[in-house]
Amino acid sequence: MSERAYRAACPGCGAPVEFRSAQSAYAVCSYCQSTVVRDGETLSRIGKMAEVFDDHSPLQLMATGRWRARAFTVVGRLQYRSPDGPWTEWYLLFDDGATAFLSEDNGAYVLALPAEIERELPPPETLRVGATTAIDGKSFDVSSNEQVALVSAQGELPKLPPLNQPFAMVELRSSDGEVLSLDYGARPVVAASGRSILLDELELKGLRDEVASEYKARQFSCPNCGAPVEQQLATTKSLTCRACNALINVDTGIGGELRHALQDEPVEPLIPLGSTGTLQGAKWKVVGYQHRMGWEPDDDDEQFGWDEYLLYEPKRGFIFLVDSTEGWSVVKPTTGAPSLSPNGQSAVYLGAGYKLKYSYKAMTNYVAGEFYWPVERGQRTFNRDFEKGTSVLSMEETQRERTWSLGSQIQAESVAKAFGLEGKKDQFKRGDAGPTAAKGAGMGCGCLTIFLIIFIIIILLALLKACEDGTTSSGSGSSRSSGGSFGGYSSGGGHK
Repeated sequence: MSERAYRAACPGCGAPVEFRSAQSAYAVCSYCQSTVVRDGETLSRIGKMAEVFDDHSPLQLMATGRWRARAFTVVGRLQYRSPDGPWTEWYLLFDDGATAFLSEDNGAYVLALPAEIERELPPPETLRVGATTAIDGKSFDVSSNEQVALVSAQGELPKLPPLNQPFAMVELRSSDGEVLSLDYGARPVVAASGRSILLDELELKGLRDEVASEYKARQFSCPNCGAPVEQQLATTKSLTCRACNALINVDTGIGGELRHALQDEPVEPLIPLGSTGTLQGAKWKVVGYQHRMGWEPDDDDEQFGWDEYLLYEPKRGFIFLVDSTEGWSVVKPTTGAPSLSPNGQSAVYLGAGYKLKYSYKAMTNYVAGEFYWPVERGQRTFNRDFEKGTSVLSMEETQRERTWSLGSQIQAESVAKAFGLEGKKDQFKRGDAGPTAAKGAGMGCGCLTIFLIIFIIIILLALLKACEDGTTSSGSGSSRSSGGSFGGYSSGGGHK
């Protein structure tokens, strides 16, 4: 690699600027943040780059690793912002001169290599979220189409879209787990093909403080009540104040403007936040909790509810533990997008077929803890659950994005044992384990049951009073379960 490296003085401050890859056309001076472009052996200053914001990632420039017996070095960093919050892409240079990007995806990582597309790519406005398209003979689902902007960069870079100027970024996903990213901020359009990967698979060395699994909590004052709030995870974009339950948006960083939303009637999760439990051979920490409501598309009055616990493990990322009256499930967002049949009645993912069981609308009405996507008031999704035996494939869709997750059943006793709550195992019992968010799911013997009992008592009292008054009265015939008027992104959140 040293034989290919090129070093020259920064035209802004005179400090050395090094290019390790012949494919790198740009670099950001680490001393004065000048953005320089390389033309042969000449460097020209074309502006000044904003300093990178501290995302507390374990990765850093000059970290090294191996993938499929090939060594690489982290040589560049790009930070973007979308309507769903910021994310980072790391530029990797292999010893053989090849390059790749390591980026965040649904609380995990995707390693992407440059892709050569034979056909001319369509304009971004024609790629509607939820539609399917063929790229070089392969079918893809359009999972997201957003306007993003580069906000900062570091190190050497193969591309450099204009700073803070929006451009289209489209992500296509296939039923075999491939992610095809189309960057319309470059001409011609830059395509990259990637798949999900665990950090352990990359044999990384030289990480920040040499510790990838630890993160020192950051503290700030709650913008609503002033109480101290601790952010435990590096990837957190939303969290709640334990003192007043306010929902706080931190996707611009703690130094940025903190937006918050009040939450009334706090819900006490069955598994306390901060608990640790062993599932699927790994030790997970409960970092977030949300209660969600669902209803049929043509019936806003018939509602059902379920709970979702967000679990975190440093090397594996995030999964969800879902609690419904039909059972407990372990759910993980998929990297690829299942192939949906034209009539929407079935889906295929990784060679397995699933049949549609439920279609419904959903929203989140209470959250607690930390989340790796920005939870927003009023955000709703349209959901479909596809079932195959004891597994459920779930689709959640907004106007900007479609996400998929795959869940498998887990026995209630196993959940209680995993989190050391055997003494409360009776509270974990549910009906037969079923879909992650199936129709009819609820809070068991919790708020919904109490609400219905109170409702029935009120109706009986009203009928008795009507009889006493010699009049006739009629009830509404239906009722809403406990639920609020705001929600957030579904399990899996945004793609970044």
